[in-house]
Amino acid sequence: MKFKSVIISGAMAQDHEFIYPFYRLLEAESELDVCLIGGKPVQGFLGTTLPPNKGFPVKDISEIKVDDYDLLILPGGVKAMEKIRLNKDLIKFISKFYNAEKVIGCICSGVQLMISAKIVNGKKIAGYYHLQDDIENAGGIYTDKPAVVDGKIITTAHYKDMGPWMKAILNFFED
Repeated sequence: MKFKSVIISGAMAQDHEFIYPFYRLLEAESELDVCLIGGKPVQGFLGTTLPPNKGFPVKDISEIKVDDYDLLILPGGVKAMEKIRLNKDLIKFISKFYNAEKVIGCICSGVQLMISAKIVNGKKIAGYYHLQDDIENAGGIYTDKPAVVDGKIITTAHYKDMGPWMKAILNFFED
């Protein structure tokens, strides 16, 4: 099944958490867009240029629309989340994506974006262990498993579990 996906993040994203889904989505032949706050390539936390493919187009949040995508990927990286969760257009996009009942994949501290978008209430959510209080205070049910699927939200707490997490996401798009 052909599907269209978007990865959204910003400077200081956790490199692994951006790169792994980037290549897995290309491998799955998803039509992939990258949206980075500011609309240009950034440095990941470990120094990798994101997106990793030189010349890969980068969009800003004002250039993307919920209706254009089937899948939203939110990589973590606490340094990135501290800044980009303040972008009201990004938070509105996530909320609209959820309300449109589309698939959202989120890794580690990316859950901070979902908390800001107010979409974790009553949901089983994996996130990095230091976010357990935040998840629970937002009404979520903290769950530390490799791939947590609750409706169309798929989360994982750590990049070591991205294999099962991506498999769970891609299951939504198999023929």
